[in-house]
Amino acid sequence: MRIVVIAGPPTAALVTLVCAGAGLIPALPAMAAAAALTAAVGTTRLVRLALRIHARVHSFGPCRGAGYLGLGVLATGLSVVLLPFAPPDAREPITTVGLAFAAVLSVIGLLLLPGAATTTHARLRRVFDGASLGISIAFAVWLLPPNGGMPPSALAAALIGSFGLATATVIVLRVVSYRRAAWLCGSGVGLAIGGVGALAIILAYQAPAWVLLIAAAPVVVSPALVLAGAARTESGVEPAPVGEPESHLSAYPLLTIPAAVATLAAAWHLITVGEFDRTSIVLGLSVIPTVVAREVFAVSDVRRYAKRLSTQEAHFRSLVSGAGDLTMVVGEDLRVAWQSPAAARLFGLSDADVVGRPFPDLMHPEDADDVLSVLNQVLADKDGGEGARPALVPARLRDGHGTWRDTESTVSDQRGIPEVAALVVHIRDVGERRHLERTLHKLAFTDQLTGLANRRELMRTIATQRSVEGHTGALLVIDLHGLAGVNDNRGREVGDAVLIEVGRRLRATVGSDDVAARLAGDEFAVVTVEGPVVAYALGTRLLTALTEPYLLPGATVHIYVSVGLAELAGGDGVDDVLRRADLARRRAGQLGRNRIEWYDAYLEEQLVRRMDLERELPGAASRGELDLVYQPVLGLHDGQPVGAEALLRWRSPALGTVLPSELLPVAEDLGVIGEIGQWVLQQSCRQLASWDPRLWLSVNVSPIELAAPDFVSQVAATLVTNRLAPERLVIEIAEGRVGADTPTVVTQLAGLRALGVRTALDDFGAAQASLAHLRRLPIDILKVDRALVGEQGTRQNGGIAKPLIDVVVSVGRRLGMEIIAEGLESGAQIEQARAAGCQLGQGFALAHPAPAERFEAFLAERLTQPN
Repeated sequence: MRIVVIAGPPTAALVTLVCAGAGLIPALPAMAAAAALTAAVGTTRLVRLALRIHARVHSFGPCRGAGYLGLGVLATGLSVVLLPFAPPDAREPITTVGLAFAAVLSVIGLLLLPGAATTTHARLRRVFDGASLGISIAFAVWLLPPNGGMPPSALAAALIGSFGLATATVIVLRVVSYRRAAWLCGSGVGLAIGGVGALAIILAYQAPAWVLLIAAAPVVVSPALVLAGAARTESGVEPAPVGEPESHLSAYPLLTIPAAVATLAAAWHLITVGEFDRTSIVLGLSVIPTVVAREVFAVSDVRRYAKRLSTQEAHFRSLVSGAGDLTMVVGEDLRVAWQSPAAARLFGLSDADVVGRPFPDLMHPEDADDVLSVLNQVLADKDGGEGARPALVPARLRDGHGTWRDTESTVSDQRGIPEVAALVVHIRDVGERRHLERTLHKLAFTDQLTGLANRRELMRTIATQRSVEGHTGALLVIDLHGLAGVNDNRGREVGDAVLIEVGRRLRATVGSDDVAARLAGDEFAVVTVEGPVVAYALGTRLLTALTEPYLLPGATVHIYVSVGLAELAGGDGVDDVLRRADLARRRAGQLGRNRIEWYDAYLEEQLVRRMDLERELPGAASRGELDLVYQPVLGLHDGQPVGAEALLRWRSPALGTVLPSELLPVAEDLGVIGEIGQWVLQQSCRQLASWDPRLWLSVNVSPIELAAPDFVSQVAATLVTNRLAPERLVIEIAEGRVGADTPTVVTQLAGLRALGVRTALDDFGAAQASLAHLRRLPIDILKVDRALVGEQGTRQNGGIAKPLIDVVVSVGRRLGMEIIAEGLESGAQIEQARAAGCQLGQGFALAHPAPAERFEAFLAERLTQPN
């Protein structure tokens, strides 16, 4: 729609002019009609455009340009419309006056367009540029005709038209934004002024009508171009004006044109005519004031611009001098061309120390290659100019005192800026930041007491080692036993000294590529890069180093160590590796002191089973989950039951039936062995009270139970409660568990004998049996282990089975002990035990353990049979 509105009236006006040229309608009325049509449409549209711009931006600045252009179009149209109605002698002045108004208004409108000129000084420079150029052209037009001179009205029209055309050309050439809009408006203004000026000159020379029609054609086309340019400015197709480039303040080529044109025209006239008339002299001299005035404005602007540059330079120097960064300008040859004044204050560097030297030479030799690589990359990057992200270069710079300083440099490629044409490097001292980072790292990843890595650093190291493809390694988790007792007995200061010494020994033992860490409390760990065999050897060396006595001032400390190993490549993640190594460490602690254990799947099954036992066992007695079965003790010659052994069973709903070999170690570790033992003793005595008085019952006790100060009194109280004769109760203790605390065991067993309770030594011969135990311990019954009872014919001439059991039985009898052969599982073993002199026996070959009801039925059957 906008294109139709703009293009329609000029087309109709041109058709009208063509019809006039063909003689179909009169020339002057046709010119007036065409000019009226285009002027009316153009003026109306431009005024509406000015009002719309004002409503949008709420400012008179942008809209005034369109308004003045509309008035210029109106003046142009009126200068043509009035021709048919004016007398012949008044047509030239009317056209000249209209030309003057059109030129002035159009030039003002162009100057007010966005991007044409931003300041009053700039607008005045445009006007004086156009005036000087226009007068020069008019001077040339006046002098160049061979006969010289022209009518005064034609000269006035030439001066006005030259001024308008020249000024419009200067404005269009010097526009800084909205260039296409300026070219359209300028072209329209140029056609309008040129057309009206041509009409005025043609009327002065009384040219034919068809010449007038040709001169009027640009006039009817010009409003469309002006309107199109103004509409393009209003639509915002191009960016808003950003100001006038300062490079246009001086030395513009148009400055030389007026003088050149005037000089050439004067020379030609002097050659051809030989003299100048008064008009020529006035026109020639008129060029000078316009040029001088323009230069005065230019000098004023240059001074103001120089002052502004001086102020900016002072600001720049103050900013650079007080900045916290050192700025260097590095050329394409990588040599430093300039450094900021902050160099002396920040780094103690003078210009003599830096300027002219290659930039990489200023850096530490170990960092120079990296710096050179980054600089070459920036130079090779063709797209690394303005807008590109500056490269970051960490390196050490030698300051003026010879000290290497940690720095961080940003390299910006400014080769695209002519005033710089180099790389700009900003260098900042990051020494304090690096020191703070190292301090924070030490606090975050180092154990403060031992100086070893902490748990977080250990986990990060394991993750790093696992990420290396094809890498093997192992994790050793170390647990110190006895450190809690050191803290309790000797004080935490001694305990901390032990931990510090442990850290020192760890660092001295592990390899340079290994990482030693403190997990928590008395737990340590080592990540080694070695394979399984070497890792196990390292664990052995750690055991040796850590179990040596700790000779501290005023104290000598002994600790025990458990080590668990797991491969880094195993498990689902870092936590799983640590879990596996910790499981192996726990297994090592369960098996004894100063041990090292590898993780495997079976180990995990055992540990999971152990954890289930530890979780379910507490409170088993109160929940009624404990049970007793009884294995008869029979006479080997007559098969009559003389007694029984109470065997503990744990009927766990979650774990099933648990035997004493698995149950008792867990109970001792959990500290519930006393509770369970008390339950066994009371239940056994209660059951024994209901049996035949001729029978006795043996109860197994652990050394921990036996060592309890109130154990003897508890037994006595239980006998009284159940009204049992003391000789019917037998307390058994395993020979292998007597241990080093033999005096305590002897004392407690003696106390039991004083009550009348008989005592038995169980599993004699299962471990490294010592006959000395038979003399030292107050034992009434000796239970010979199955290891001493061999199968008949398995050991022939010189065998040790039969002679050894004979010796044991013989020694026992001499000491007044009753001998029981246990673990008899075949008739041959029964015969061998009987032949050795054993009167009593127990085992599957004689009778299986059974609950109380079945055992009582067995007693009823056997005791009623005749001997």
